Amino acid sequence: MLATNCYSNPATLNASSGAGYVTNIGGLTSYVTGSPFLLVCLFISDIYGINATLFRELADKVANKAKCRCVCPDLLHGDPFDPENTSRPLSVWIKDHDPEKGFEDVKPVIESLKSEGVHGIVVAGFCWGAKTATKLGQYRHVQAVVLPHPAYLEVDDLYGMKTPIAILGGQNDTITPPSYIEQFKQVLRNAKHKVDHLVKVFSNVGHGWTVRYDPNDPKAVKAANKAHQIMIKWFDKYLKS
Repeated sequence: MLATNCYSNPATLNASSGAGYVTNIGGLTSYVTGSPFLLVCLFISDIYGINATLFRELADKVANKAKCRCVCPDLLHGDPFDPENTSRPLSVWIKDHDPEKGFEDVKPVIESLKSEGVHGIVVAGFCWGAKTATKLGQYRHVQAVVLPHPAYLEVDDLYGMKTPIAILGGQNDTITPPSYIEQFKQVLRNAKHKVDHLVKVFSNVGHGWTVRYDPNDPKAVKAANKAHQIMIKWFDKYLKS
């Protein structure tokens, strides 16, 4: 089910896209956009990596609107999922890219940013990146978390959350369906140590709708923009608090 869903709306990749630039941060190739603010939004990509055009456009948008720098480290190490490579389906590819490993890989990036004097960091984890973003929130490496259409996320991952978190699900998402999103909501609502949280299911959208939508479909663009606005407001609130 996961493979079919991700295959049905693959990202368009273009290593030259976006208004930013590519550099090395903490040992990882990273797409960076926005002015050199001391406030940073980390973007943890889905399975298609940091060269996806809509992913980069969203990073540009967040950097501009939230007045921060967006840093998108390549936790896939130059090996994004290729749906046309039938000899390496997602079930095989994911063995080389365990979502659990992203947390350890991204910590040197955060350390490098803090050594520059960065004093505010928030994170968005898309699909594959949700696990990494959630762990960053559990260990207070960041000030806020947003999970647009998370994948590979389990209820247990949300126990012990220590930073504000927003989870944006899709009504037609078969990877993390609304029933899963409701379970996440209950965990956050009933947590012993409560954190500010926002859990929302968007109508008539499927997995990947915030970064893998059809730019020529007005309804798809409208839904993505609504999610983007929520994310920007969430980040703006906690970056400057």
